[in-house]
Amino acid sequence: MSRINIAIDGPAGAGKSTIARAVAKRLDILYLDTGAMYRAMALKALRKGVSPGNRGEVLPLLPDTEITAKNDGGAQLTFLDGEDVSRLIRTQEVSKGASDIGVIPEVRVKLAELQRAIARENDVVMDGRDICTYIMPDTKNKFYVTASVEERARRRLLELNARGEYLDYTLEKMRDEIAARDHTDSTRDFAPLTLPPDAIVIDTTRMSVESAIETLMNHIRL
Repeated sequence: MSRINIAIDGPAGAGKSTIARAVAKRLDILYLDTGAMYRAMALKALRKGVSPGNRGEVLPLLPDTEITAKNDGGAQLTFLDGEDVSRLIRTQEVSKGASDIGVIPEVRVKLAELQRAIARENDVVMDGRDICTYIMPDTKNKFYVTASVEERARRRLLELNARGEYLDYTLEKMRDEIAARDHTDSTRDFAPLTLPPDAIVIDTTRMSVESAIETLMNHIRL
């Protein structure tokens, strides 16, 4: 039986997770936020006093780490070793840690195995940095969602400020952090963020969320 596998890649803050959730809800299929898995792994490292970017310190954590996801009414709940960490992984510290830990090949291999298994067993919308190129390279539904660095920084700052976090951050500082994360994601040796030649590009810089969702929906091949 052929599965509906929709792969969405793109840089941080471009809106790909929002779009992916909406598309999954419309099609009534599973949404998997792969970035949440990397955030959970980063959270574990930080809790253990381990630098997320230090391969030698991170590797010993992998065998005893369990990261799972559950669909809860269209929203994804992320569990780290049995604990629901869905809200705890949305801080700026964990966000940076996720990018750092994502350059470690063994971490990507571990999480990729789980992600591919989910895609084999379910109709799924999956978003991340390497879904089109590494996790589901054979899917016929590949999308690259992007936006300008300035717009992504503005969105991220609004999101954090709305939660009462990082109120002292300037737009310039947030822009610099996002640009640094873009560089890390696109230059890592293993499964870097790239624009696949066969992916449909959706630039959300001047798009409403609804317009972006409709654009992607219009290109899905079932």
